[in-house]
Order: sequence, then structure tokens, then C-alpha cells
Amino acid sequence: MTRTPNRQLASLMGEARWGNDQLARAVNRTGRDAGLELTYDHSSVSHWLRGVRPRPAVRPVINEAFARRLGRPVTSQEAGFGPTPKTAGSRLTTGPADGNRLEGLVDLVRDDMDPSRRTMLAAGLYSAAMLVPGYTELGHRLDGAQQEVRAGRTVRIGESEVETVRAMTERIAAILDELGGGHARPMSAAFLANTVMPWLSADGSPSTKKSMLAAASDLVYLTGWMAMYERAHGLGQQYFGEALSLAQDGQDHVTYCRTLRGMSLQAANLGYGPRALEYADAAAECAPAAGPRLTAFLRGQQAHGAALVHDQRLAFSRLNETEIALGKADGRNDAVGGYDWAAYHFHVSSVLYALGDLPGSIRAMIQSNRVRPANERQGRLHANGVLASRQWELGHIEAAAGTWGEFLDDYTALSTSRGDEHFDVLRRSLTSQPGNRQVRRLGERVREVARQKAAA
Repeated sequence: MTRTPNRQLASLMGEARWGNDQLARAVNRTGRDAGLELTYDHSSVSHWLRGVRPRPAVRPVINEAFARRLGRPVTSQEAGFGPTPKTAGSRLTTGPADGNRLEGLVDLVRDDMDPSRRTMLAAGLYSAAMLVPGYTELGHRLDGAQQEVRAGRTVRIGESEVETVRAMTERIAAILDELGGGHARPMSAAFLANTVMPWLSADGSPSTKKSMLAAASDLVYLTGWMAMYERAHGLGQQYFGEALSLAQDGQDHVTYCRTLRGMSLQAANLGYGPRALEYADAAAECAPAAGPRLTAFLRGQQAHGAALVHDQRLAFSRLNETEIALGKADGRNDAVGGYDWAAYHFHVSSVLYALGDLPGSIRAMIQSNRVRPANERQGRLHANGVLASRQWELGHIEAAAGTWGEFLDDYTALSTSRGDEHFDVLRRSLTSQPGNRQVRRLGERVREVARQKAAA
């Protein structure tokens, strides 16, 4: 059978300045993010260049490998592979939903509330080249959206339904902190699918429709946040994209900014410094009239983004702006996307660590824990995991062992993938200090916790 050489793929490789081996390694690395154990080598790429198409499940992985290298979206058509079948496990988000405004979100939440589909969703790829238009560019679609969802509907919603969504969002945020995302996110997906989606497709006054869109965007943002912290980064990104679309339709600048800020944090966690700064700056630009607490919330993330691209002057300037703004904020702090002094010192720690000041980052994280509200179990768990890892990295083994003990106090009560990630770090760390008596005692507790988790 005669095959046509894939000149489009060759062109992309030239743009990326990759040879066969480099592309194969990049695809294998990207595949691991989607739970795929790929073992491609230079000969595999040679086959692709001669016109052999990789299997459909792998094409999005190849596209994403190029996107991460080039900093822009790459499609299967552009790579010379033809269209890729759309599946929940391989679906990549490239921006807010197009076409039917609610169709993508309906599919997403129905899949997420189905245990048989959730694993496939969690394996979806994070797109490092997701394009996010500015708020004003998304533009004034509310009237058309209302006309679309009202057609043929008999259900009518009012402000009580809007308040129900807002109240459930606060309750789910509280459950997230108390029990972990493993319990809270399925509840959120089910409530979205069974209650919120029908209300979004119901009749109502223009002001009620706008309020419902805004309330739904906040809950979708929270669901994406939970997916991100459960290390389902592709899924979290899809939720964030849907939250942006709902927020702009509901003319909700605050949730739009929060979502972009969450996307910046996600990019930072995954090591995409320039993208983290880009999202953080976009969030700040969308909130020109923000109050002091939201300003601090956004400037702190800008500081971290600047540190990740090694712009020390800008990072410290943004931290100063964060501190000034937070000092002007009132005593209120909402459940979703709030910002307080514990969060500020966490950002200081993140900035110092990114800039290479390990001792300073440890001191800032200790201060963050000192001012953290006692009921913030989820935040305390993560902060202690980060702090203990850095104490261990600095060689302060006994201090790290004490912090790991505090981490375990919370970990045994939470269902959280982020906690599992820290726990894995702890177990690996123990093997490097087998002779330390305090470490041996910690190891005994770790083994007991592992048995409890396995039996649960």
C-alpha cells in the first residue's frame, strides 16, 4: 500500500526544532499525564512521517506535546492525522464552549457524576496552550443565550432557585474543606446535572436568568478547582473553560477573574511559568474596579507568576501591592475564592521558593500556618505537606518529621488526591533517613495510616 508522506508533521517538527527521538520522548511524557504508558521511539516517528497514522487515542497526545512546545493549540488536522474522534478521555479544552452554550457542560457533568466515566475523565489531558479571550472580547451574548434556553420551556425560575445554587455552593465548599474533594466533587457534579442544568434551561426574567448564570458559574468554578486539586488537570481545565463561558454570559466579572486566577494556579502547579503569569495578568486586567480583597487575591497570583519567570523585581512589587490591598480589606471572606493573611503568606512562600530562597520560603509557610483559621483543614493539610517537604529538603529532618505528623492528623480524615500526593512524597522521603529515631517512629505511623487507607 502506497502512503503519502506526512509533510504537515514534518513542518511542525521543524517549527518545534525536534528530531524523531525528541518528539517520541515528548509524546511519551505527555501521555503519562493522561494515564497512558507510551513507549514510542525514533522509528515510530519515522512511520508517522511516512504516512502511518497513530491510533486515535494517541493523536491528542501528540497534538498536546506540540502545543506545549510551541505555545499554541495544534490540531490533528494540522499534524496531518485528520480529525480525532471526540471522547471524554481525550477531549481537550481550547476555550469557552462554542455552539450550543450548555451542551458541553451538560456532557461534562453527566460524565463526572457517573463513576464508570470518572476515571476516563480524570485522565484527560491538560492543554498548555488553551486560549482565553479577554472578558470584553467574549461579548454581550446574554440576550441570545436567554432566547436560546427559553424556547419551548415550561419551567420558570425565580430568585429562590438562584439562592439555592449559591447556598449549595457554600455548603459544598465547606464539605470540601471538612472531608476533601473526593467526597465533595461527586456531590457538586450531581447537583449541577440534576438541578442546575434544568434551571439554566428554564424560563425566567432577564435579571433572574443573569443571576442564575452567575451563580452556576461560581459552582462550576468550584468544581473545576476540586478537580484540579484531585490532580485531574484536564478535567479541571474543562470546568474552568465552562465557568468562564457562564460568567461572561451572566456578566459576572468576579467569577470570571477568579476562574482565570485558578487557571494561573493550575499552570503554576504544573510548571508552566509563562502561562501562569499570562493567566494571572489576564485575571487582573478583567477586574479594573475590584475591591481590596479581590485585588489582593489577584496580585498575589501575579507575584507567583512573576517569580516563576524569574522576574524578582516584579514579583516583590506585586507582593507589596498584595499586602497593601489586603490591609484595606474588611473582615468578610467568602467560601469560594476568598483571600486572607494565611493565603498571603502562602504566596510569599511560593515566591521565595521559586526565586531560590528555601529558608525564607519555610519561614513564610510557618507564618501562613500560624494565621490560618483553625477550621481550614484542607488548606492546612496542603500547607503542611509543602512545608514538611521543604524542611526535609533543607535538611531539617526533625522539624520535617513534626510537620509530617501534623499533616497525618488531617490526612486520615480527608479524601483528597492532593493529600495522597503529599503522602507519596512522605513515604519516599522516609527511605533516605533510615537511621533517625524520630523518622523511624514516623515510619511506623505512616505504615499504619497506609493500612487504614487501604482498608477504607
